[in-house]
Amino acid sequence: MNRTAIHRTFATAAIALAASIPASASAEQLSGQALKDTINGKRVYLATPFGGEFPLYYKTNGQVTGDGTALGLGQYFAPRETGRWFVDGSQLCQQFPTWYRGRVSCFTLRMTGETTLRWRRDDGYSGRARIDG
Repeated sequence: MNRTAIHRTFATAAIALAASIPASASAEQLSGQALKDTINGKRVYLATPFGGEFPLYYKTNGQVTGDGTALGLGQYFAPRETGRWFVDGSQLCQQFPTWYRGRVSCFTLRMTGETTLRWRRDDGYSGRARIDG
């Protein structure tokens, strides 16, 4: 299986999982300073369709580090990378040197609990996550 096929398979599984989870009617969409305060200095763990979690550490200096080592992603792409993050209105945006071909990706976040949220990326992918720290 080539790298593109693996990425498509992973993305398809993520979409299928996300579609099967109902969104909370009371979910609060974050924006501006509230969004920044929620993420700044925290670790966000994205739920994966395979039962694991993908951690992202949003440092207070504007850097974000993702680490898929524990998920075995090193065979498909650089398993750990540090990029930058910023808030643009109601979106959390991030850019990594090689992940997503270096393009900026932006997300909307909706809190579904004290430490849980749902995210939707600007390309339509969505999922669940939890915040720690």
